[in-house]
Amino acid sequence: MNKTRTINVITTEAALEAVNVALSEAAKLGVKISVAIVNPDLSLVAFARGDGATPHSIETSRRKANTAASTGKPTGWMNAELAVTLPMGTGNLLTNIPGGMPLKFGGALAGGMGIAGGTVEQDAAVAAAALTALGADAI
Repeated sequence: MNKTRTINVITTEAALEAVNVALSEAAKLGVKISVAIVNPDLSLVAFARGDGATPHSIETSRRKANTAASTGKPTGWMNAELAVTLPMGTGNLLTNIPGGMPLKFGGALAGGMGIAGGTVEQDAAVAAAALTALGADAI
């Protein structure tokens, strides 16, 4: 019986690349964002608050990344009841606000990315562009 397992995690190099791509994509849209990258165990790997990004975008980006890494799905999919109870039940570690994307490579979950600071549509567009630039699986 195997008593260990392998967990895929995003590398620091890839996480920093994702941060830089997200900031660049947001700048093209004229949006000031914060971006967080976490491992599947919700450990922060990379983070940046872009110049002029709102203070609350710091925590929101982290919660979006946590949710995407935890569920393996982009944020924004939950029904209304779960969208309220999940944050309450996790001490606000998770959120349903769009802009969080799981980071999957070859089908293996390696972490989550959270973008916050623009509209939910802008945040999701920035996250999708960063996934493409990283060569991550399309969502």
